[in-house]
Amino acid sequence: MAVSFIRVDDRMIHGQTCTRWALEYPCDGLIAVNNTAAKNPVLKAAYKSASGKKTFVWSLDDFKAKSDKVLKSKDNYFLITKNPVDMKKILVDQGFKPGVNTVIIGPCNDRPGATKLGNNQSITQEEAQALEDIMNAGYEVEFALLKEEAIGNWKKFRGQFGFH
Repeated sequence: MAVSFIRVDDRMIHGQTCTRWALEYPCDGLIAVNNTAAKNPVLKAAYKSASGKKTFVWSLDDFKAKSDKVLKSKDNYFLITKNPVDMKKILVDQGFKPGVNTVIIGPCNDRPGATKLGNNQSITQEEAQALEDIMNAGYEVEFALLKEEAIGNWKKFRGQFGFH
């Protein structure tokens, strides 16, 4: 298995991701996919130093080009994006099949136009559409800052965004 855990987290990489979730899921390294961070040497360096693990910060195009290598790797990686739209681009549009069927939605900041679902978990209509598309592609979508703080599956919230 090359991807052991899939997460959306607006902070992308921080200690909690690496220490707490790595207890639940084996992890040799992290792959953060974000076009802005991939092009910013300062952000890239900050993310790489945050985990204490082998860390890659790639654009969506980089990920698409390297996804076969990821799947063939003997190491286990966490796949992380900053928002649900980018994760949808990887799992649905690019058709990446990681062999893991659950996507964990972590912190998503309160923003104008976003609907608050739980503590530090707010989703815009565009993000809701991305989550709906991910679910329809066969994934379970769970909202959890930490495993023991899960607030529920996307199915519980989707009606608030007009999905039935």
